[in-house]
Amino acid sequence: MTRLKGGVVEGRSEGPVRATCEVIVRRREGAYWLLSLAAREIAERAQPGQFVEIAVGGPHTLLRRPFSIARVSRQGASAGTIDVVFDAHGPGTDWMTSVEVHDVVDVIGPLGTPFPLPQRKVNTVLVGGGYGVAPLLFLAESLLRKGLRVDMINGAGTAERMLGTIEAKRLSASVAFTTDDGSYGVAGQVTDVLDEVLDRSNAGVVYACGPNPMLRAVAERCRARGVPVQVAVEERMGCGLGVCFTCVVPIRGRDGQVRNRRSCLEGPVFNGARIDWDAWGIPGAPPPAVAADADAAPPGPSPDPDLAAPDVSQPAPRPDAGDGPRGSA
Repeated sequence: MTRLKGGVVEGRSEGPVRATCEVIVRRREGAYWLLSLAAREIAERAQPGQFVEIAVGGPHTLLRRPFSIARVSRQGASAGTIDVVFDAHGPGTDWMTSVEVHDVVDVIGPLGTPFPLPQRKVNTVLVGGGYGVAPLLFLAESLLRKGLRVDMINGAGTAERMLGTIEAKRLSASVAFTTDDGSYGVAGQVTDVLDEVLDRSNAGVVYACGPNPMLRAVAERCRARGVPVQVAVEERMGCGLGVCFTCVVPIRGRDGQVRNRRSCLEGPVFNGARIDWDAWGIPGAPPPAVAADADAAPPGPSPDPDLAAPDVSQPAPRPDAGDGPRGSA
């Protein structure tokens, strides 16, 4: 076990560790794969929104692969384990599907900035897309321990790619499911039901994880409604430690200037209202067709770009990289 630099969090050493971890479980989760790893020190330190970097085998796999932490167990028979969920569509994740129970893998973690938790009692809405639902289930457990209401929206392309349906129902006061083809839940996208869920739950903050175009759509809808939103972005990472600067995200600061922030270090969680989605090249929804109306009032001022939850602790800025978004390369 190798400890990297860190301080103290909740009486435990902070900062990532490098560990050789035994594979305890390997199984399919619908269209995805789940690995459960014996990683006691990582499990003790991990917080929702953080990730691990795993050394993989196979051809053209020099760099580690990043995987969001989907679940940690700190008690009971599975104490000291972490779960990762991934989609196999690259040489690294293809190799991950071939590991057997009792094999060992080289892991560094936990890495990245976690989701900031509310500092006072507010209702929360968690919006996930595809395997982006996985870290939100971890987050939901933390929010419930604080006595907060959790409502969820889970979206996917098809029913087969819907993740964590039973857990979402167990953890949330309500859950809405959407699929692009209508094979499970509402036919459409998560934003098609977002307004209804926000109205019903009276949410004070939204958390989202999934494909970046979905995150942009959720962030823009929340900004228009004046609801703070924290998003866990997907970006290609090489080192995962903030050295190579290949996973940068353009963030607009309070002074209006846009600066690149590393999603592996300052992220992967960011205030969704501060991301410059256009500069990042993330496509948005096409503007709706509006009929000309000579009597229409001019648009009002834009919502404050500095929307930040007064009840959500913002992580302090800290001074990203190449193989694939978390759980996909």
